[in-house]
Amino acid sequence: MFLTIETTGNSESPATDLGFLLHKHPGKAQAFSTSHGTTHVFYPEAEQQRCRAALLLEVDPAALVRRGKGKGRGGAPDAALAQYVNDRPYAASSLLAVALSAVFSSALKGQCTARPELVGRVLPLRIEVPVLPARGGVELVHALFGPLGWAVEAEPVPLDTEFPQWGDSRYVRLVLSGESTLAAALRHLYVLLPVLDDAKHYWVSPDEVDKLLRAGEGWLAEHPEQRLITDRYLARRRSLTEAAHERLELVRLAEADDREIEAVDNAVDEEVDTEERPVPLAVRRRTALLAALREAGAHRVLDLGCGQGQLVQELLKDPAFTEILGVDVSVRALTVAARRLKLDRLGERQASRVRLVQGSLTYTDARLKGYDAAVLSEVIEHLDLARLPALEYAVFGTARPGTVLVTTPNVEYNVRWETLPAGHTRHGDHRFEWSREEFAAWADSVADEYGYRVRTAPVGDEDPEVGAPTQLAVFTRDFTASSPKSAGSGESADSAGSTDGRAPSTAASRKGEAA
Repeated sequence: MFLTIETTGNSESPATDLGFLLHKHPGKAQAFSTSHGTTHVFYPEAEQQRCRAALLLEVDPAALVRRGKGKGRGGAPDAALAQYVNDRPYAASSLLAVALSAVFSSALKGQCTARPELVGRVLPLRIEVPVLPARGGVELVHALFGPLGWAVEAEPVPLDTEFPQWGDSRYVRLVLSGESTLAAALRHLYVLLPVLDDAKHYWVSPDEVDKLLRAGEGWLAEHPEQRLITDRYLARRRSLTEAAHERLELVRLAEADDREIEAVDNAVDEEVDTEERPVPLAVRRRTALLAALREAGAHRVLDLGCGQGQLVQELLKDPAFTEILGVDVSVRALTVAARRLKLDRLGERQASRVRLVQGSLTYTDARLKGYDAAVLSEVIEHLDLARLPALEYAVFGTARPGTVLVTTPNVEYNVRWETLPAGHTRHGDHRFEWSREEFAAWADSVADEYGYRVRTAPVGDEDPEVGAPTQLAVFTRDFTASSPKSAGSGESADSAGSTDGRAPSTAASRKGEAA
C-alpha cells in the first residue's frame, strides 16, 4: 500500500516544514514494525518549494491471517487460498489507516513539540493514493471527500490494460487537492479509507465509537453522508452505530446552540433523582396533566422534554393512551427513562405503544406531526428567551397537535421556599421564571398567533398572596381559525424569513421584554 502527502512553500514558509509536522526527518528513510508487516516513511522530494512524504506499507499476508484468525475480507474459512492471495498488500484499507495512526500519531492529534506554531497552519496539500477500493464507485468517493473541501480526482483502475473490454475494477486512483491543516487531512483519511473499502481487518469493539468521534471532531457531525460513514466504519454493528449517531446528534445540537456538549446533555445525573422536591408537587403536576389529557380525549401523546420518563410511565398505565412519544435532547435522560420504563422487558403490546427519541424542541421535526396532544412540562424555562420563538413555531406552528399543555414555575411562589435564596431560580439551569401575569400574557400571545384557545390554571396548593407553585396553560387548537399568522399558508420555516432555519415569532420577544 502506498500514499503520498505533498505540499509547496517558499523561503518564508519552506515546504520542508512538513517534516516537523509529521515528526519524520526529510533526510532519512525510516522503517517501523507493525503487527501486520513493515511501514516505511521516506521523502521522494524535499526542497524549499516542494516537499513530498511517502508512506509504504508492506503487508505480511501470513501475519495478517494469524492475527485475524480467518476473520475479515479475504480470510473466509471456506476459502483458504484467499487468506493469503488477496488485495491487502496493494489496496488502501483499514490496514493503511492503522499505519497512519501508528506512524503519524502526533500529527494526527495535532501535536508538534518542536514547532507548535505549525499545527494550526493551513497548507496547500496534494494527497495521492494509487489504489483505493471504492465500494460505491467514483460517485461515493466524491460524496465523501467533496463536502470536506477537497478537489477530488478519482480515476477508475481498469481490470486489465491489455483487455479494455473487461471494463473497470472497483478500485480507483485517488488524488485530493486543497488547503487544510495536516491534522485534519490525516483524520479524514483515517476515517474514510476503511469506509470506502467497507471492511476492517480487525474486530470492531465498542472503543471504535470513541476513535470515530475523536477523528471526526469538527466535520463528521455535519457531513451529509454521516450515517453511511458511521455505519461502514463501525462494520454495521447496530448497537455501536446507534450510540455513535446519538452522540453525533448531540454534537450537532450543541454546535447549533453554540453551547458545550456537557451543557446540552446535563438534564440528568444518573446518581441523583432530579425529580422536583417536594415530591407531592411533582405528583400533583402529573395528575393535573393526565386529567387535562383525558378531558381533551387525547390518545396519541407527545411528551416533549420527557426527562427521566416519569410522565411517560404514568401514561403507559392508562390504556386510553394508545401511542406515546417521548422526546429529549439528552441521551443520558433517555437512557434513564428507558431503564425506568423497562423497555427491554415490556410485552409486545406495551412496547408498541411507546417510543423514546432524541431531538431538539427548537427545530421543526416531522416525527412530531399528527399527535392529539403534546406536553411541555417544566421545559420552557430551560430555554433562553431568544430561543423560545423557535420552540413556539416547532410545536404550535408545525407539529400543531390538537391540545398543548405547558407547565412552568410561578416565580411569585419562590418566596415560600425556605431553602431558596432570594432572587434565585428553582434550578440552576432555569433561564427565566415568570409571574402568573407574565405567563398568561405569553400564553395569550402564542394562542393568538398560532390559532389556539388557551386557559391557565394553578397546580399545587394556592397561597392567597402569591398563588400556586406551578402554573398550567391548556392550549386547544381552534380548527375554525385561519392559518397561523407567523406560519402563513403552508410556508416552510425557511420561507417565513428565518435566518437559522426556524420561523420567527413575536410572542416570546414581546414576553421577553416584559420579563
